Amino acid sequence: MADEPLVLGIETSCDETGVGIVRGTTLLADAVASSVDEHARFGGVVPEVASRAHLEAMVPTIDRALKEAGVSAKDLDGISVTAGPGLAGALLVGVSAAKAYAYALGKPLYGVNHLASHICVDQLEHGPLPEPTMALLVSGGHSSLLLSSDITFDVRPMGATIDDAAGEAFDKIARVLNLGFPGGPVIDRYAKEGDPAAISFPRGLTGPRDPAYDFSFSGLKTAVARWIEAKRAAGEEVPVRDVAASFQEAVVDVLTRKAVRACKDEGVDHLMIGGGVAANSRLRVLAQERCEAAGIRLRVPRPKLCTDNGAMVAALGAEMVARGRAASSWDLSADSSLPVTDPHVPGNHDHVHEVSKENLYS
Repeated sequence: MADEPLVLGIETSCDETGVGIVRGTTLLADAVASSVDEHARFGGVVPEVASRAHLEAMVPTIDRALKEAGVSAKDLDGISVTAGPGLAGALLVGVSAAKAYAYALGKPLYGVNHLASHICVDQLEHGPLPEPTMALLVSGGHSSLLLSSDITFDVRPMGATIDDAAGEAFDKIARVLNLGFPGGPVIDRYAKEGDPAAISFPRGLTGPRDPAYDFSFSGLKTAVARWIEAKRAAGEEVPVRDVAASFQEAVVDVLTRKAVRACKDEGVDHLMIGGGVAANSRLRVLAQERCEAAGIRLRVPRPKLCTDNGAMVAALGAEMVARGRAASSWDLSADSSLPVTDPHVPGNHDHVHEVSKENLYS
């Protein structure tokens, strides 16, 4: 095995079939097959549609990643795969594929945590993660504040969404405004032409007695929807751009305020932001402003690495190999509610020695 492990990562937690190849902390390939267009007409992700799309895209996407990286499958030092959290059926497709490739290649298998992978991907952009690192993960399914002293072993939840995640709120408000799906990119686009101070929307869980690090966007979503409904009922035109900008400002204000507070309270001078909503332009700008004012260094991967991708899974897998973490057993299964406190799912034995000595993959 080379000093820097060569790992292929498979991500299928939702509607993106992602396959990444990483050597150490260097990204060699990041192939993605998205089924978002198939879900758009339903206004959201349909689990069964996502699972079928993963089945169809898996082998071609792996082949494309290997070609892009310029490596052979037999040269890999390990296969990593998202074991959870996520959609159960979608996760099963990825886990099954990873097992098949790992067994055929005689390579170790690493079932890793989707959220921990979102943190680890930043190593591909900005180098090794500081220890400890405070991470704000914001996506369609999660809004979490996490403190990690070792991304392969120790991830501690500081706060989380108690109802709608930020990305979910973006999707729902976009639907109310008839802007389509997914909502994040289109809200961001319209907001650039609107006034973020035009409408005073509520900031959830920001009172003195509220949980310091937890998030709630359900009340905001309802307030925005009712404001829009009232305008329409009165026969008035809805100022879509101002609504988008004001709603977006309410979301990113709370996210950045709580993240900076957590860093200060824990004495951590680095903040990493990841997840699909981390691609939001206003979130990036406001986070940078508030981090600079607080003396905190901000780390945010480029937008393509913020959304679900195989590169992040490969990055965490490579870190597992480099630090000598135990590989997963062949009975690895998908866990739709895998807690973030489990960065990976280890086995109780070295399963690599149980496979055929010959490479079954040609």
